[in-house]
Amino acid sequence: MGLLERLRASTVWPMMWKEFLQLRRDRLTLGILLGIPAVQLMLFGYAIQTEVRHLPTVVLDEARSGESRALIAALFNTGNFDHAGDVTDRAEIARRIGRGDARAAIVVPADYTRNLKRGRPALAQVIVDAADPLASSAAISAATMAGNARAMELVRRRGAPGLPIEVRVRPWYNPTLRSSVYIVPGIIGVLLTMTMVIITAMAVVRERERGTLEQLVVTPISRLGIMLGKLVPFLGIGLVQISVILLLGRVLFAIPIRGSLVVLYGVGLFFIAASLGVGLLVSTAVRTQGQAMQLGFFYMLPNILLSGFMFPREAMPAPAQWLGALLPLTYFLEVLRGVLLKGVGLEALWPQALALVAFSAVTLTVSVRRFHKTIE
Repeated sequence: MGLLERLRASTVWPMMWKEFLQLRRDRLTLGILLGIPAVQLMLFGYAIQTEVRHLPTVVLDEARSGESRALIAALFNTGNFDHAGDVTDRAEIARRIGRGDARAAIVVPADYTRNLKRGRPALAQVIVDAADPLASSAAISAATMAGNARAMELVRRRGAPGLPIEVRVRPWYNPTLRSSVYIVPGIIGVLLTMTMVIITAMAVVRERERGTLEQLVVTPISRLGIMLGKLVPFLGIGLVQISVILLLGRVLFAIPIRGSLVVLYGVGLFFIAASLGVGLLVSTAVRTQGQAMQLGFFYMLPNILLSGFMFPREAMPAPAQWLGALLPLTYFLEVLRGVLLKGVGLEALWPQALALVAFSAVTLTVSVRRFHKTIE
């Protein structure tokens, strides 16, 4: 008797066959089990890159000479900096980097050329947004190497002793390049996404499995009232989560809070609402709590990998960046790091805030409409 015949004759075979049939009928679970490895492979192999180049860079050239332009060209030739425009003063540099329009700035002072001609050390400065240590480390190294290379070229040409050029790199927002300063604010967004989406989806599905959701519908409470009654408490829970992580991050990791908490909590409400809308939308697509958890974790995967939480978005290919732009977490992370690390307000973060308002309106509207259909 062959192995297959022995297996079919055993008491295990009926149970195995039942599980295969049940798995084949549960197409959502089967699709998730087969789809997650494929999606993970594509995300990790194609979209996730840690080497960040081509940082948008503004230039403040106060010397306006051939020597200053040569130094600026040497910095751009490294491939780590891309020209994002010229500025007229340092205040504009702070505004551009604070808004996220630029990630670095090259500053050549007015006495740069005069010092070179007189044989004095000529100083230049490269300012780098170091809120993300991984994204800024390559730029910091490239600026130092480009400055040294330009200095050695002048030494060979003129035969002057010592290095005539010194490029000083100044990291902003995170001068010690601590990874916790970058990661801990992002944990707020990731935990909110995880808890709001998965818990909301499972709570609604649990009501449906028990039959209590249909009982609520036949009461005088409107369906919109039912949904608001279920979702509003989670808004409060989300705000409490933000407070707990902020407090622990401040006490345990010395995370700075440079901006307005009113702005953070105000924008955070719309992010929580958007996440609740996604959770409600998940609940309309599944039938069991297990499916709700599986689909919720499937939604979490691109959020963690493509939103900028772990890996710099600037290093990702364009399709991965477009996919990340469809995630509310991408915009909330910019708000979190902008408020906590950079100290900027709504004047710089209004595009992200507006995007979260749109996400919350769309996800809640679509999910409530689909919810009506599923319980009729």
